[in-house]
Amino acid sequence: MPLPPYEPVLLRHANQPGMHTLEAYLSHGGYGAARKALAMKPAELIQLVKDSGLRGRGGAGFPTGLKWSFVPPPDRVPGPRYLCVNADESEPGTFKDRYIMEGDPHLLLEGIVITCRAIGANVAYIYIRGEFALGAKILERAVEEAYRHGALGQSVLGTDFRLDVTVHRGAGAYICGEETSLLTSLEGNRGYPRIKPPFPAVVGAFGQPTIINNVETLANVPPIVERGAAWFKSIGPADDPGPKIYCVSGHVKKPGYVEHAMGLPLRALIHDFAGGILDDRPLKAIIPGGSSSQWLTPDKIDTPLGFESLKKVRTMFGSAGTIVMNDSVCVVDALWNILRFYAHESCGQCTPCREGSGWLAKIFERIELGGGREDDIANVLDICDNMRGKTICVFSDATAMPVQSVLDVKNYPDNGAFRAEVEEHIRRKCCPMGKHKPTHVAPVRQHGRISPRLVV
Repeated sequence: MPLPPYEPVLLRHANQPGMHTLEAYLSHGGYGAARKALAMKPAELIQLVKDSGLRGRGGAGFPTGLKWSFVPPPDRVPGPRYLCVNADESEPGTFKDRYIMEGDPHLLLEGIVITCRAIGANVAYIYIRGEFALGAKILERAVEEAYRHGALGQSVLGTDFRLDVTVHRGAGAYICGEETSLLTSLEGNRGYPRIKPPFPAVVGAFGQPTIINNVETLANVPPIVERGAAWFKSIGPADDPGPKIYCVSGHVKKPGYVEHAMGLPLRALIHDFAGGILDDRPLKAIIPGGSSSQWLTPDKIDTPLGFESLKKVRTMFGSAGTIVMNDSVCVVDALWNILRFYAHESCGQCTPCREGSGWLAKIFERIELGGGREDDIANVLDICDNMRGKTICVFSDATAMPVQSVLDVKNYPDNGAFRAEVEEHIRRKCCPMGKHKPTHVAPVRQHGRISPRLVV
């Protein structure tokens, strides 16, 4: 079925020379939505975004306007309010926010102005991933331009609204993409997640009410103010409206990002926009929402990409980072690669996550290198069960979910072929796809008992 016509919104100025500059942004009507928003009451802005149905684009999909409304009034909680922009884009397979920051930074800044007006914040922080050196420099220049233009500072666009924006670079910790870890890092402490409640909207940065929004979420705000809630809701499905930037990588002929309406079918993303499967080999597996999401089998390729639609097939939209794998991929090797990342990035605060992520990585390494045991799958599922829902943040869940989707055929009955491949590794004592040569497995004493350990 052909896709309906779509007019780009977030990437409408993609690849135009100089779009990172204020001059180019103003030539396209930039900061016009901010002027309109500054003439509105904060409650009107919040209701407008509520009516639009905009959901957070960072992964959780929480309604944006509803989140803004949680900020308590000044008479109940006095003191400053803050906006923290989550630009710590570190999820493997995800690179949508990077384009906005590097290619159209004033769109983000305009979204910040409108959001701060809505929640009553006079200070905003852009917490950007430490590795985004170019993006940080472009954002810093854009902030300087905005101050000179009067879009930031003591009198924003000639009004009595005051707003200061600071670009804060992270130090390369994936966990700081979790909103409360971001806050503790911003405050100068180690990036540990916090127990919720209290939620950041009530007790956030420096103990004050704070809204944390993703880059792409805020980039959607100016078009909503400019064109209205009804226009936004007319794009995509009713329960998941609006434009969306999709990332696609892995075994496709044209990896990259594409903007389309929410609800774009996986088939269209892979074949119409990404050119199809690399080397025209059969499709083996799809990770639809970044490396922490549950795997899908090829028969799910017609599933629409959205928060609600992907729930129906027992996975999640997450960061919209679709990773495609053809039949050259070894399931065990791919999981081992993912688990090494999570074992390395665990902050170590919670025991189930700190220990469990490391155990999972080591077990899959042993299976891939020829040391698989009959009880490995049962042990892995038991570890996953002890990791999910038992830690302060969802990092532990994110580590366990892809593993469970491959091995837990009771809850993921369509994924039996994935589990069968793991079982074949264990039975044959090697990788049947020849990805790694078997190594000698020698028993060593560990923690007072005999256990196998790979000797490489």
